[in-house]
Amino acid sequence: MATGFGAIRRKLFTPPVSETTMEVRGFHVKNEEAKARLERIGETFLQGYAYAMEAASADETEAMLETVPRDVRGFAYEGAGMGAVVHDALPGHGGRLAGLLAGQGRHHDYMIHVGIGWAMARLPKPLWPDISATDPLLRWLALDGYGFHQAYFKTDSYVRTPEVQHPFRWRGGHNHYTPNAIDQGIGRALWFVGGTDPEVVTGLIRAYPEHRHGDLYAGAGLACTYAGGVDEDELRSFAEGAGEHRWALAQGSAFAVEARVKADTVIEHTHLAARVVCGTTAERAALVCRALRPRTADPRAASPAYETWRRDVSAELSSLSLLRKGADL
Repeated sequence: MATGFGAIRRKLFTPPVSETTMEVRGFHVKNEEAKARLERIGETFLQGYAYAMEAASADETEAMLETVPRDVRGFAYEGAGMGAVVHDALPGHGGRLAGLLAGQGRHHDYMIHVGIGWAMARLPKPLWPDISATDPLLRWLALDGYGFHQAYFKTDSYVRTPEVQHPFRWRGGHNHYTPNAIDQGIGRALWFVGGTDPEVVTGLIRAYPEHRHGDLYAGAGLACTYAGGVDEDELRSFAEGAGEHRWALAQGSAFAVEARVKADTVIEHTHLAARVVCGTTAERAALVCRALRPRTADPRAASPAYETWRRDVSAELSSLSLLRKGADL
């Protein structure tokens, strides 16, 4: 059971829920329904973070996380990923992140790796986790989480001055690729900054230099699928507005579908987004991600295996769409 020390950790290190409200963040409000959805996600993230900080063990953290409603449970695991890293960075603490990934968290490993990046954004570099000990493929999601955090909490620097790209180095390899992974997280955050309004989000992406659009759309594709907050017409408009980056958007969407399928948190919106954004079923989109996932990640390769995976998924979804169109003629 959680101890008194756990309650103190939770109180001292958990950010207030008010930090995730649309008013405090200054984000666009499309309507009350979308606002409530995004604020619920933020609240759930912090709930997961608090569980990881308060619990006496990884097993207890997991038991608490499993009580969160399925539609937002992944966000709780994302928050727990951040909380586990912060917990392990405290003197005399350790093992929370490893324990989380070894239990039920292995089904939410996409989200937990994103949570690692949130912690990296908050902790001094000497307290960062040993990224070399994490999954060589999914560790790039930590930079996605880092980018999301920066765009979400430092919106003026990362969103409202889109011409600036902030330098970043880490020990995960392929430092030339880190801006791409961070942009994928920024793109995901733009879905929140834009209040799930496809027109606003598209405008935010287009304000960035052109060479960054593909990664930004990929991140936004993941968010519009995993977080939701839109109907079918809005999704279709967003996909059409992506233009040449249509299949980068689909790749991000497919990753979101696979994350929900793997964690058994598929909701009706998952099927809708798969059909509209990926152009296929949720089952097929998830299968494409699994089938094309690299078996190894060579640190000496010109690009990380993660980027090869992303490109292969994008190309396969595009090919499936062409085949379908040909069959319909």
